[in-house]
Amino acid sequence: MMLRRVLLVISIVVMATGFAGFGKTGLVEAKEAGVQVESQRKEAALKLMMNKGGYLSSEAIPDSAALLPEPPAEGSGAIAYDEEVSRKNLALRGTPRWIQAAKDADIKFPEVFEGFACIMNIPITEEATPRLYTLLRKMTLDAGKSTRAAKAKYNRPRPFLVNNEPICTPEEQGVLMNNGSYPSGHTAVGWAWALILAELSPEQAGAILQRGRAFGESRMVCNVHWQSDVTEGRFMADCTVARLHGEPLFRADLEAARAEIEAARAKGLKPTCH
Repeated sequence: MMLRRVLLVISIVVMATGFAGFGKTGLVEAKEAGVQVESQRKEAALKLMMNKGGYLSSEAIPDSAALLPEPPAEGSGAIAYDEEVSRKNLALRGTPRWIQAAKDADIKFPEVFEGFACIMNIPITEEATPRLYTLLRKMTLDAGKSTRAAKAKYNRPRPFLVNNEPICTPEEQGVLMNNGSYPSGHTAVGWAWALILAELSPEQAGAILQRGRAFGESRMVCNVHWQSDVTEGRFMADCTVARLHGEPLFRADLEAARAEIEAARAKGLKPTCH
């Protein structure tokens, strides 16, 4: 019995010493490891999503390398404007707008649709509105892919690499620094959603389009895109949505989503809004 007590005391001391030795350095290392794992998880999930099929074949995806002009040149008025807008957005760090921009950065379904759902006053989820939910998810791939060619061609440095200021999603910094800034893929996706939802719910079109614009501008607030990146991201969304309307399967899903929205409103289904 005595030996047992002695061993118990020794083990408690060893555990306490071990935790004490872990200290701040160990906690920091553990936190950094956790951030890295989360960043890798998001990157893997995004790659998996982007490799699945949307509505458009590779040949039908609008070619941003051919459609877009070169990014603003050094010393030009356009680059001066990009830098001015960037400086203004840096002042938003720590504000509610910065927090919203961080939320907009995470394209996680169905949470990413919450802002649009609250405007339309219906849930956009796989359970409540499956046809609408699937439509938006599939076209996400097409809009995102439409920006790839120009990103690879120009490999434009992102603002945080130029101004050395923080971004609102530091766990993604390693991924973003190896991905071209021009044009903005997030903007293309968000604006494409807004265009389609405004078409499906014209009575709320103004608010829907405003939300779509803000979604893209969040990328400037986050210090990961320039104004010209966002502007041309919206252009690629325009091109993608126009091309989508030429696809019979997309048009069929669009009409099914329209009927589903009417049915959801008739049933009085409500979204979860924060």
